[in-house]
Amino acid sequence: MADEHSKTAVAVTENPDEQRYELRVDGELIGLADYYDRDGVRVIPHTEVRPSREGQGLGAVLVRCALDDIRAKGMSVGPACPFVGHFLRRHPEYADLAH
Repeated sequence: MADEHSKTAVAVTENPDEQRYELRVDGELIGLADYYDRDGVRVIPHTEVRPSREGQGLGAVLVRCALDDIRAKGMSVGPACPFVGHFLRRHPEYADLAH
């Protein structure tokens, strides 16, 4: 995914070895969402974005991509992280994923 205005490359990928989703901007790791799986539920206990990049909507990009991946895997999400819980409340299109 690229931001058309600044031509910044933003990518979210799953790193199953580390059990996390990683947010990279121009190849640099600037955010992550840890997870663990339990009985078909992907629990996300922690998300973070580098403090210097907060307030730019990147946390929402990270969570949205993680939720899209969780949906594609046929799982539900356990929003143990307050940020993820808040995102789910503000985005009803993901309400079906909440466990």
